Amino acid sequence: MQQISANRILVSRTDSIGDVILTLPICVWIKQYFPNCELIFLGRSYTQPIVDCFSVVDRFVDWNAIEALPTVEKLAFFRELNADVCIHVFPNKEIARFAKRVKIPHRIGTSHRSFHLTTCNHRMHFSRKRSPLHEAQLNFELLRPLGLTNIPSLEELIAYTSSFHVPDAPLDLKSSESHKRSVILHPKSQGSAVEWPIPQYVQLAEKLVSAGVEVYFSGTDVEGKLFREAIPSHPAIHDITGTMDLSTFISFIRGVDVLVACSTGPLHIAATCGIRAVGLFSPRRPIHPGRWMPIGAQVSVLTYDDQCPTCLKGKSCECIAQIPVDRVFQTIVDQLNA
Repeated sequence: MQQISANRILVSRTDSIGDVILTLPICVWIKQYFPNCELIFLGRSYTQPIVDCFSVVDRFVDWNAIEALPTVEKLAFFRELNADVCIHVFPNKEIARFAKRVKIPHRIGTSHRSFHLTTCNHRMHFSRKRSPLHEAQLNFELLRPLGLTNIPSLEELIAYTSSFHVPDAPLDLKSSESHKRSVILHPKSQGSAVEWPIPQYVQLAEKLVSAGVEVYFSGTDVEGKLFREAIPSHPAIHDITGTMDLSTFISFIRGVDVLVACSTGPLHIAATCGIRAVGLFSPRRPIHPGRWMPIGAQVSVLTYDDQCPTCLKGKSCECIAQIPVDRVFQTIVDQLNA
């Protein structure tokens, strides 16, 4: 295969935090393979603090701002990018059409989107739902036109997280003499995952503070309203829901010892930051941990039963609710003592 000449590469991923984090490893590979290229990331504004932490990305472009422009100005924007390559990691019909209209030479996307048949000149044929690979590994399938021959192992992907650098920020870790370790409990997922029930998080918080651990309940303000009244009143248990923007929250996560959550953005942030991340998952495909576990050196993943018969049939199941509080607690303790 003839190597593509690329001075400017556009990576398009206009969806959520966790998806963006699992896309960033391909940016590391691109910079290793094309060290002199300008790497541009096209994403939603709320994910910019994540991308800004990755040293390999040269420029972030806010799709929210571009999306609101008239068609003529959108075309002008894409022309001014002067990209040689556009990688549609998250398929977006409008972006794909504009990339073609301004004649970006190499437009890469999955063959499983009908609009890519007329907008992409490199269409990669692979199935995310049927593949045994992790989501971050699957993103690498889109790099084959650029010269990729082998999909990196999970160990190699973990090494790529070294490009994630969290800026220093003043943190309000309200620790006391008797509570020197700290854990974030992030109960909700904005509907992106099957969630462990709030009563179990409350029981876990009570066990943690009894063991001398400071506990922080996190989430958006909207999420906080769903469980705030259930948070125990205790000097070592804190409600930080809705109190931080994403940049501050990333720095806060970097400053604690452990984060516990289901399959959601903050869990991926914690793993990428290098802190201990405990993920609570359903084993049902395609939301199982084999596809969506966070990438990091200190990750623990818990399911109730990997062979849950309902989950194996691909049916909706709440078996995650049966993960024992004591099991999660012991996993945290083991992580803290490791």
